[in-house]
Amino acid sequence: MEVRTRFAPSPTGFMHIGNLRTGLYAYLIAKHNGGSFLLRIEDTDRSRYVEGATEFVYRTLKDLGINWDEGPDIGGSYGPYIQSERKDMYLPYAEELVKAGKAYYCFCTKEELEKRRADVEAAGGTWKYDKHCADIPYEEAKRRVEAGESYVIRQNVPTEGEASFDDVLYGHIAVDCSELDDMILIKADGMPTYNFANVIDDHTMHITHVIRGNEYLASTPKYNLLYDAFGWEKPVYIHMSQIMRDLHRKLSKRDGDANYEDFIAKGFLKEALLNYVALLGWNPGDEREFFTLEELTEAFSIEGLSKSPAIFDPQKLTWMNAEYVRKLTPEQFTAHAMPWYELAGIAHMDKEVLARILQPRTEIFGNIPDMVDFLTKLDGEYPTELFTNKKSKTDAEVSRKVLDMAIEALDGLSEWTEQGIHDTLLSLAEKNGMKNGTMLWPVRIAMAGKQVTPGGAIEIAVLLGRDEALRRLRFGRERLG
Repeated sequence: MEVRTRFAPSPTGFMHIGNLRTGLYAYLIAKHNGGSFLLRIEDTDRSRYVEGATEFVYRTLKDLGINWDEGPDIGGSYGPYIQSERKDMYLPYAEELVKAGKAYYCFCTKEELEKRRADVEAAGGTWKYDKHCADIPYEEAKRRVEAGESYVIRQNVPTEGEASFDDVLYGHIAVDCSELDDMILIKADGMPTYNFANVIDDHTMHITHVIRGNEYLASTPKYNLLYDAFGWEKPVYIHMSQIMRDLHRKLSKRDGDANYEDFIAKGFLKEALLNYVALLGWNPGDEREFFTLEELTEAFSIEGLSKSPAIFDPQKLTWMNAEYVRKLTPEQFTAHAMPWYELAGIAHMDKEVLARILQPRTEIFGNIPDMVDFLTKLDGEYPTELFTNKKSKTDAEVSRKVLDMAIEALDGLSEWTEQGIHDTLLSLAEKNGMKNGTMLWPVRIAMAGKQVTPGGAIEIAVLLGRDEALRRLRFGRERLG
């Protein structure tokens, strides 16, 4: 039997990290087993629909290389793959259940339901639908429907017995039917509810494995009653643990970044983010931590999934991203860094030097503007105490002497090259019996106005160019008096 999985997001906004993991795992299970991966858009809840959200789904998956075999944009044998375009197929299935006594027409108004709910809660009870319309004879209910009376179709859950299912991670789960509500299958607007549509779609699309979050564990017994009512074979269920911000809080937009595009906008590499998300609830069974999508496809197994909550650790993600940055070629690094160079105002500077000094220090590309802020502006109020450094044996007096020599020598340099600046400053140090650090420290402080910088005095001088470097050196000398 061919393994067929689906990713069925609702178009309600950006791609949340939890949704991304669901889609990734569904893809990996299908592809590891030589099966098919489907994309389905579940847009039955029109009140939450966000214009353009479907395009976010397409763009995110394609960006990561998670390509689908069947879907809204490419079609397939079991389309349409957008639920709102399948609207006409759901009502006949619901009516089939009504005829079999497994569902019924419900004519209760919103006001009636609210009053009965309030009465039950006032008496200290817990409300669930009270089967008020379950005993209406079918012919009478049908006449009321044909007369134009507003209705919904509800599942007729047995009042006795149990509903159960087996989950790959959670094992056998059984629920007393008396605890289950008669959920709505078809809404008053004729659209199916998510709970009904996903069962119909999964069956008619021949889905063999259903991968979703464990928040659906409570609903699955009702889904299985529908499978039983139709006499359909049930899929393999894999309910994944939640992704947590910490031990007590779910990962949420309210707590900061939770969407794929948030992380990309901050300068994370998509390959690192995909790798990290894959490890949120799955273990390869060995010490490996770094995987390409192809390597994940080969290594992935259902047995490696965990039902323990996965903690989203921003520091671990940052570490992993930094490791990916280190593996880039200088040319690849520059290509990723260019938008940030432009934002920082340094895109005109020597790219080879920038890559050399920034790549070993970059964890997230979005940090680059803060790392290089000194290249575009020099704080005239930087303290002259910065010129004093015990390790390089410099103080104000030594720094004055060094800057006088450096300004004169560099001003006379015929070509402003890295090698020329290097040879000039280091020969000055040798000629005056100084250590290289003693010569270079004051020069760097004068050009950067700060103690810690990516790159040293020579690289900074190259990046600034002759005029700006000499201007800063003279300004530093003036500040020393």
